[in-house]
Amino acid sequence: MKRTTSNQGADSAHNSQNSLDWSGTYQGTLPCADCPGIRYVLTLKEDNSYQLKTQYLERGDSVFTESGKFTWDKNGNQITLAERGEKFQVGENQLFHLDMEGNRITGDLAEHYILSKTTENITGRYWKLIELRGKPVADGTTQKEPYIRLNAEDNRVEANGGCNGMGGTYELSDPNRIKFSQLIGTMMACENMEVENGLREVLKSTDSYHVSADTLQLFRARMAPLARFVAVEK
Repeated sequence: MKRTTSNQGADSAHNSQNSLDWSGTYQGTLPCADCPGIRYVLTLKEDNSYQLKTQYLERGDSVFTESGKFTWDKNGNQITLAERGEKFQVGENQLFHLDMEGNRITGDLAEHYILSKTTENITGRYWKLIELRGKPVADGTTQKEPYIRLNAEDNRVEANGGCNGMGGTYELSDPNRIKFSQLIGTMMACENMEVENGLREVLKSTDSYHVSADTLQLFRARMAPLARFVAVEK
């Protein structure tokens, strides 16, 4: 998608800023001097703000989140994360991590300094539950429609198991890994709680996912799907 707007100071000729669909989330693992790598999840927003999540591999499960503003260079092809001073060249669905002088990394490790834009759109969508542990979940079998929705802004998940509203947090990592926190919510009792209890257990044990078009599947250890969802406009 071509952009028709650009920030003050960018060239009027086509550049990354005004001709690429650069907003979105980019992921990758960058080299680390004293660990196997640093997991980056960088979200660039239309208002030139960003959110960055970093995780040092094999140093526990801690994920560090920060946010701030980024600026474009005068040519509209590079950005700098203001709070960190880190620079990236903006390409088609890719960000190239640059050195402090704004140059591309070369050599054998060059390909490891690339963040790729996520194309499997799992966040921000209303995922209606249609199958649970291989059994169809038919419309009308629960008091409310069971679903999940993942909010990329704060890594929150909202859900309904068919009776009670639920909420918690989630973490995404490569390749297609996902981890949900323990969900908390209301405590109403409904006639059919089998689907809700089953969905809670599925989210508790899920460790990976697969998105194909408008279908989402959740897995554990890449075995048979624990749950299947379909994207619905809400």
